[in-house]
Amino acid sequence: MSGNGAGGPSSSVRAAATAPDPATAPDADAAPEAVSARRTFAEAPVAVKTLLAGVFINRLGGFLNIFLVLYLTSLGHSSGRATLALGAYGAGTVLGVLIGGSLSDRMGARNTTAVSMAASAVLTAALLYLDDYGTLLAVVVLAGLAGQMFRPASAALLSELAGEDRQVMVFAMYRFGLNLGAMAAPLVGFGLFRLGHDSYDLLFWGEAVIALAFAVLAWRTLPADRAGGARKTGEATGSYLAVLRDRRFSLYLVATLVHTAVYAQYLSTLPLDVAAAGLAVFWYTVAVSLNGFLVIAFELVLTRVTQAWPVRITIGAAFALLGSGVALYGLPMGPAVIVAGTLVWTLGEIVGGPAIFSYPAVVAPAHLKSHYLGSFHFAFGLGSAVGPVAGGWLFTELGHSFWFVLGGASLLATLLVLAALGGSGAPGRRGA
Repeated sequence: MSGNGAGGPSSSVRAAATAPDPATAPDADAAPEAVSARRTFAEAPVAVKTLLAGVFINRLGGFLNIFLVLYLTSLGHSSGRATLALGAYGAGTVLGVLIGGSLSDRMGARNTTAVSMAASAVLTAALLYLDDYGTLLAVVVLAGLAGQMFRPASAALLSELAGEDRQVMVFAMYRFGLNLGAMAAPLVGFGLFRLGHDSYDLLFWGEAVIALAFAVLAWRTLPADRAGGARKTGEATGSYLAVLRDRRFSLYLVATLVHTAVYAQYLSTLPLDVAAAGLAVFWYTVAVSLNGFLVIAFELVLTRVTQAWPVRITIGAAFALLGSGVALYGLPMGPAVIVAGTLVWTLGEIVGGPAIFSYPAVVAPAHLKSHYLGSFHFAFGLGSAVGPVAGGWLFTELGHSFWFVLGGASLLATLLVLAALGGSGAPGRRGA
């Protein structure tokens, strides 16, 4: 089934998500139809296409965290103050997904997305007109917060409208938009910077316009009355405490946090180790480019196959391959080690990334879907924030051998996620 209707997908996803033990349901072992990304997009309702395009648009406009340090130092602020502002922006993004999960239940996905993007546009442009560092820092935090509030709301609506049989594929498309936007954002930002004759005015105003365009697009095309399962089913509005009472999902969040902290090392600590080994930075650039190219080129294609796999196998393999890849970096550092390690953990990202992102939406009760997604994105964001700090400290203390410690941490995350997922279950569902 394509699951294009507004009511059908919602009720079917609710039934799957709220069942006491989805793995024992009559269709628990039925694999979904192996649909392609092209067919999924073609048959999706307009709102799904808007959300997928919006993810790309939002990520494409993500210049702020890239150019913020350079902008502040150009104003005469110290590198320490500029770095602190970047950290404050990151803290705002982590808090934003939590707030967005709650707002989605109360305001609906359309209103939350529109408010998130409109506020982000105003706050980003305002940075150009602030001189006081304290005020600027506060606005940076709010800009990070506002820019991420839409994520749980949009992901919950995306899951609801996509149809139960296309959850993994639609989240693979969601990730494709994120990755493609992330790859293009620095180029677009630099282009605006040069177009503005090396001035940050056009750069920041460009990001503001992009965010505002997404706000208008969301307001005009998303369903008006989508305020979460609680309003539609008459259940009490959910909370994050209710999410934490799901012990197995809480274990999934811990595993995600550790997994993401290890994953973040390729952007933070790997270049330090490459430099310490006396290798040309070219090889690190090759590794990063190789990862980006392979994920964008092959994740959607491979998801057509992996969407039918039991979720425990898909996500467990992703975690295990990440651990194996980072452990390979622990061998004597050289070009072959850098490329081989990157290939291994990139395979894990391609195999399991869509399932990792779609799992919270599938297993969540309807009235808690946005909170489950908010807590997942919080764990993901927190891991991305603390990972580089922890990895840098370990590298300082242990040197090159710290990669084996990371491999051990990834093994722990793998065991935790396997325990959280239980039995094999059906694709995208919690096991027994």
